[in-house]
Formats: sequence, structure tokens, C-alpha cells
Amino acid sequence: MNQPNPSTEATPVESTDPPWFGAYFDLTLDPAKRLANWPQHGQVTTLLSFIVANPAHPCEASWGGLYSQEQAGDKLDLDGQVERHRADGNDVAVSFGGQLGKELSNACTDAQALRKAYAAVISRYGLDVVDLDVEGGALQDSPAAKRRATAFAQLQASRQPGKPLKVWLTLPVSADGLPPEAEAAVATMLGAGVELAGVNIMTMNFEPLQPGQSMLDVSISAAEATHRQMGALYRKAGRQLDQALLWKKIGLTPMVGQNDVSGQALSLQDAEGLNSFALEHGVGRMSMWSLSRDRACTPADRKDADSAASSTCSGVQQKDGMFAELLGNGYTT
Repeated sequence: MNQPNPSTEATPVESTDPPWFGAYFDLTLDPAKRLANWPQHGQVTTLLSFIVANPAHPCEASWGGLYSQEQAGDKLDLDGQVERHRADGNDVAVSFGGQLGKELSNACTDAQALRKAYAAVISRYGLDVVDLDVEGGALQDSPAAKRRATAFAQLQASRQPGKPLKVWLTLPVSADGLPPEAEAAVATMLGAGVELAGVNIMTMNFEPLQPGQSMLDVSISAAEATHRQMGALYRKAGRQLDQALLWKKIGLTPMVGQNDVSGQALSLQDAEGLNSFALEHGVGRMSMWSLSRDRACTPADRKDADSAASSTCSGVQQKDGMFAELLGNGYTT
């Protein structure tokens, strides 16, 4: 069978999805915290994190390996939190994976059970948007990547007309763009027929910066390199996307304030500059890690083990919620 020439393949109809802002909210960090505790600057889509495999039952979803969905409803009032968040004009997405714990596809090798586990989370929280945060050792697991891609292709195919499931793939990045294993993760999703809403790059914890290079500089370099790589990946998949649509399929997620790497800190000025870059280029998504860190540190806050940063504050002088306000400017209404 003759294959289409990728260079002449018709450009898909441009997405009408509006650009959006959403900060990650680590549910298990402080069970006393609620979505309503954080300052809001317009309408947002909060990324609830992280769904991972239940340590005792690898094909069952859990919040951070600590709570089943039922336990999260009972002990964290999560279902109620989601309902109230939406009643205020906001929305939620759920992030699967993350740095700690095992993403479901890395733990569950039963394809049918894996799909059901994802579907149960999507159904319970009425999700239109999911975020697949694949990093660390999970990126090296090619069979898991194929299971994940197959499951989400099937889940997208099963959706009702007019109610698509928007799948974002969140990946590590360097100043030179996506590492080879991250490129492979994108290629696997496209090869399975997943319609990616986009690739969200974690603009954080870079290699040593060059003299005079700011976190804004290196984040922009990473975004531009990823944009070029995305074009090549889509061409290899037989699709030619124009430059503007490629930018819509990119998300940027900095770690606000002090990063895990000593000497690397995203300042408020950097955040404002990154937002300006994103708006100028039509970047489809802006996020941040995390709501819990969007405040100045107090003497009670402590750095995390083996890190220059704290999970509960930014390490820079700021007003509460200032990073969300700056990064979300133009992305919230």
C-alpha cells in the first residue's frame, strides 16, 4: 500500500480549544489543605495530583499510594471539593504518574484492567482533561508506554461525540529540548492513534546554567527546541502541523521559586517573562508546580530531603498566589 507523503499531508483543522492555566495541587502533601484555600485569579483548571498504582494492587488507582478514590472522598472530601470548585466556575484535571510512586501502566501489565483503572478515575471525576506525567525510570519502560498509549487511544475512541478526552503528556526537558526517551514517548502515543492535546514540558531542574543565563532564558530555549521536535515527530507520524498549531500543542510548567537544583530559582520576573513568551507564541497551556509552593517561606518551612527546595513554599519573597497570578495572566478569565 502506498503511504502518504508527510510533506504533503493536509494540515488538520486548527483546534478551537482555548489556552488554559492550571496549577498542580498535591492532594497528599497536606490532607488539611483544600482547593478553596488557595487564592484564585479568574477561572482555572486545577491539576489534581497524583494518581499512581496502589502498591498492594497494581491495577488499582490510588492517590499517591495512600488513598483509594473512595478513601479520598471520605477523608479528603475530594468529591465535594471538586463539586465546589466547579460550582465556582473552575474545572479540574487529574495527573497520573509523577516523580514518586508508579504510574498505572508501569505497574499493571493487564491491558484490560489498566484501561478500566484509567476509566474509573475519568468517570468518577467527570474528566475531559487528563495529564500523564511520565518521568524518571518510567520513561525507560517501553512496554508500559505502549500499554499506556493503547489504553488512551481506546478511551478516546469510546467517548461520546462532541465530548473528546484531551490527553496531555507531561515530560522532562533540557535546554536542548526533549531527551530521546521523551521523544519516544510522544512517538508511541502518536503511533497508537492517540490525539494528543499537547506535550507539557517541565521547565525546571535544568543542568548547570551557563554564566549569565536565567531560568527564563533556559526555559525559552527548551520551549523553542521542543517546538521543532514536535514538528518532526508529527511529520514522522504522517501529519503536517503548522507552526501556530504546534505552539498550541505545547504546555509550559515551571517549578516556581527555588528549584530542586541549588542555584536555580524561577523569580517573579522570570514568571512574568515566561508568561509573555507563551502569550506571544500562542502556547496552549501554562501550568506550575505547585499551588502548595506559591507562598513565601516561614521559619516553620523546611527544605525537602536531597533538595534545595521546599514542598510548601517558594523560597523567594512574594505575596501568596503571586506566581499563579503572573503565569496565568491572559490564560484565566
